[in-house]
Amino acid sequence: MRPVAVFLGWFWVCCWGPWVAAQEGRVDFSPTSSSLQAPSFSEVAVHDPSVIRDGSTYWVFGTHLTAGKSDDLMHWTRVANGVRDDNPLIPNVSQELRETFAWATSRDLWAPCVTKMPDGKYYQYYCSCQGRSPLSALGVAVSDRIEGPYRNLRILLKSGQGVSEDGTPYNVNIHPNAIDPHTFFDAKSNYWMVYGSYSGGIFIQKMDPKTGFQLPGQGYGKKLMGGNRSKIEGSYMQYSPQTRYYYLFASFGELSVRGGYNIRVARSKNPDGPFRDPQGNDLTKCQGSGSDDLAALEPYGAKLIGNYRFLKENGEPTGIAYASPGHNSTYFDPETGKYFIFFHTRFPNWGQSFQMRVHQMFLNEDGWFVIAPHRYTGESLGAYTPESLEGTYALVNHGRDISPAMKDSVPIVLHRDGTITGALTGRWKKRKEHEIRLTLDGIEYKGVALRQWDDGLKKPVMAITALSSQGTAIWASQLDAGANPDAR
Repeated sequence: MRPVAVFLGWFWVCCWGPWVAAQEGRVDFSPTSSSLQAPSFSEVAVHDPSVIRDGSTYWVFGTHLTAGKSDDLMHWTRVANGVRDDNPLIPNVSQELRETFAWATSRDLWAPCVTKMPDGKYYQYYCSCQGRSPLSALGVAVSDRIEGPYRNLRILLKSGQGVSEDGTPYNVNIHPNAIDPHTFFDAKSNYWMVYGSYSGGIFIQKMDPKTGFQLPGQGYGKKLMGGNRSKIEGSYMQYSPQTRYYYLFASFGELSVRGGYNIRVARSKNPDGPFRDPQGNDLTKCQGSGSDDLAALEPYGAKLIGNYRFLKENGEPTGIAYASPGHNSTYFDPETGKYFIFFHTRFPNWGQSFQMRVHQMFLNEDGWFVIAPHRYTGESLGAYTPESLEGTYALVNHGRDISPAMKDSVPIVLHRDGTITGALTGRWKKRKEHEIRLTLDGIEYKGVALRQWDDGLKKPVMAITALSSQGTAIWASQLDAGANPDAR
């Protein structure tokens, strides 16, 4: 009966549950909060979520013409799902995108992107792909409202056969797969699009904000990373006004529950690169000899999150574990200064079922993004005392590999004298209000500490997220507080 129970649980969480609007509010995680109540969530299953904020509402658009919305990043409502003629996003989609489907020999739509243009209209960049090959078409549709209906304008790029966009015969090893678009405005209001999956890699094109189309004469554009069918996809660009860097996120590996999907990032002072990782590697050199050559990709990019599972001191799961998290988008809120990352993830023992998760991100003292260990529940960074950071933690090292292996946490103890004992040894030091450095087995990690809600243990905990100069992320989540757990 277990498979039936699992399926029914998945159906409630992924399909029906999102329609039930929970009424509880956010949790107050400010440093002076003395009363904390468990938050509630309404889940949504959006694959390859691409975020856009419209007014006070966050929208995510994903594969299979799926969309969801939320006002607090915790309670989500599904508003569209399925490539059908009754989908409100693109009604009569079979006719509206008939040229796209004919080229791709597919009746499905993959990872889209929606951008609000200076004229107030919403442009949806869609794509369709055969799946077994890079036979793909990427186009754009327009609407006066974010929820649609969207009217098709034209196909922008094709890939997979015949003459390529640069006038040469299409070559899967050097030319991109025309899918996974993300359009964005840079700090100087220039308009760009990054795109691509496997095949010839991730490319960028200059775009015309007046038409929503690419500027002429670029072919496929400029390559940023990948090639030779390397398993890299889902690119997304985030500019930081604090560091003035452009951060290029991408997912390495394969998206299935056993595919080792993981999110990596590199940065550049220019939107079209070159992009480098914390080790100084130029990402244009990140490619293997073929799609199975994952080892050649592992040295590149800061790996921010992959498969992981938090365990208690006795080795029992806490209930928090992700499998193949990836294909992210990000958002910066200029009012609060908060950064968020949106991605889909699968879970151990759930098969290929998935949900979307939202975590907060932070910039460490070296200007690299790190991801909060627990999903977002309204928390903000605070000013913490060293005493509040003492205690036993479950520590996850996300490593550098691309594999289905689950990274189980190990117990460590942060002591008042600055030492670390347990499965790993070293030292730790709190810096400024919430910055922290940890040295574990001779490797230094720089990051932040914050108070979060642990939905596995059902209690507030101190959490730590940090990154090494080798581009390896660690997370630590408090299991038992030290002598003064209420210290701030």
